[in-house]
Amino acid sequence: MNIDDAPRLGWWQQTWRLAAAAAVGGPAWLSTGVLLHRQGDGPGPWFLTGDPLVALGCSTLLLWRRRFPLAVALAVTLASSVSVLSTGVALLALCSLATRRRPVEIGIVGLAYVVASQFSVLLYPVESPPGSWWALLGLPALTAGIAAAAGIAVGARRVEVRSLRERAESAEREQTARAAQARARERNRIAREMHDVLAHRISLVAMQAGVLDHRGDGLTAEENRVLVRGIADGSQHALEELRDVLGVLRADPDRPEPPQPSLDRIPELAAEARASGLDVTLTTAVPGEPSDVVGRTCYRIVQEGLTNAAKHAPGAPVHITLEGTAGGGLEVRVRNSPAATAAAGAGHARPPASGFGLLGLAERVGLAGGLLAHHPTSDNGYLLSAELPWPGPTHERGA
Repeated sequence: MNIDDAPRLGWWQQTWRLAAAAAVGGPAWLSTGVLLHRQGDGPGPWFLTGDPLVALGCSTLLLWRRRFPLAVALAVTLASSVSVLSTGVALLALCSLATRRRPVEIGIVGLAYVVASQFSVLLYPVESPPGSWWALLGLPALTAGIAAAAGIAVGARRVEVRSLRERAESAEREQTARAAQARARERNRIAREMHDVLAHRISLVAMQAGVLDHRGDGLTAEENRVLVRGIADGSQHALEELRDVLGVLRADPDRPEPPQPSLDRIPELAAEARASGLDVTLTTAVPGEPSDVVGRTCYRIVQEGLTNAAKHAPGAPVHITLEGTAGGGLEVRVRNSPAATAAAGAGHARPPASGFGLLGLAERVGLAGGLLAHHPTSDNGYLLSAELPWPGPTHERGA
């Protein structure tokens, strides 16, 4: 155990430890004085003055036992050879050293303590029964062993507490990191849903408003009414879809989310785009119904393709192709021709591009296990395509 692992001690902790050391050394010093008095010699000047002064110096030296554990323990132990009152201080120093759990150091100081106790017997010749030499060696060895065992137990507990604290801090850091990742994923999901829901509607509304502004004088009353009605309907639908998204964010976590669009709503999506003024052709050859994830991803691909066509190629024909079978995958293609001359040369402002539509779509397709591609065509048009997995019924049952 390192010195830095031991906690710092306050004045009260230092005080009660020194008081415990005095409680051990005090009775030994008093009993030695009583025995010397009974023998008739009486305690000498050294016993009454020198012994307590050495004990006081050893107690002061203990304040540095955390910084210099081995040196302080040896110094105090050797000093206890001429001071019975220092016995408790020496045992406290040995206990403190044992918290480091280094057997060599513990053995050296323990042996020094036993040897020092024999010098104390020579300094204060107290009469003892014949054959009691084993008690003169056994008692110091026993007390030294108890002090060392207590110190080892304290050191083991400190290591365990430190390990638990480090694991708790590590778990807290990991929990914080996981929470931050979860928040980032949720923000990305919300941003993707907001873009998918609103970008398409707002792009169509902006395109209709641009046509109305550019050709307002050349349109008949019926055409004007259709465009105005389309702008109003598109704005209303955008608000409703925005309200649904915000409702999911604010709703109770146990409340189910509203149903998501799937493959069966692509014809409706194409019809709305035609009503808004886009020239959309839909060709589908998809027997059966893929999974919800694949169907929803396919819907978002077509929606993003129509949104980009309305933004960057207003008036251009858009061709949507859906092909695939269960077990063979699903292919989605949204191809728009170059922008019509009149629309391309219009002076009305186009809707601002967020720059995150294709990025979010690529993430969505990747989560579904598919591949997304988008690039200009040879006739200056643009192609957005994706290949999505569509496992067969046998594979789904096996899974």
